[in-house]
Amino acid sequence: MFFKRLRADINAAKQNDPAARSKFEILLTYSGVHALSWHRWANFLYRIKLKLLARMTSQFAKWLTGIEIHPAAKIAGGVFIDHGTGVVIGETAEIEEGVVIYQGVTLGGTGKEKGKRHPTIKRGAMISAGARVLGGFTVGEYAKIGAGAVVLKEVPPYATVVGVPGIVVRINGEKISDLKQEQRDPLHDEICHLREMMFNLEKKVEQLENKENNHENL
Repeated sequence: MFFKRLRADINAAKQNDPAARSKFEILLTYSGVHALSWHRWANFLYRIKLKLLARMTSQFAKWLTGIEIHPAAKIAGGVFIDHGTGVVIGETAEIEEGVVIYQGVTLGGTGKEKGKRHPTIKRGAMISAGARVLGGFTVGEYAKIGAGAVVLKEVPPYATVVGVPGIVVRINGEKISDLKQEQRDPLHDEICHLREMMFNLEKKVEQLENKENNHENL
């Protein structure tokens, strides 16, 4: 099983990275492949209740590759972590085959909740550099998460998500033109709120000035 998944990881790297010249080169030099191999061993140790040794193994792999994967995370064969420095994958994360993850990606939680608190990434999804996928929801098959996006809710299959917070801008290659109210620009909302506060303050100042003038006339 270990070698079968290793072959799948190498094939995924060869398929997704045009710079890869040979499978032997991938085996020797690709930190993503190394991190996944160490994770297979750490996950085995974790499942047979050698949890401290599993965590020590994962931390060693983090030091070696720059990629931190909790030993309890479930990762299928055929996942590709490209230029993986800074990648963090949480304890209850699940990643299916064909997923591509770029550098700086976090598959994390949003707090101290218990149970399923990290995302499930379905087959063929792509998580671009610096993206944060936070919570126990599902990113659908062949979805694409844009660079630097912060995703806090479910992503449908074949969707493209960008922005902070992440919003769906395409599904099956077609643009989503009717954005929902919750997808409004938060900066615009804050400016409107500040303008309303200034208007209320100006109104109160005007009322106080009128009262002062009335007292002087008396």
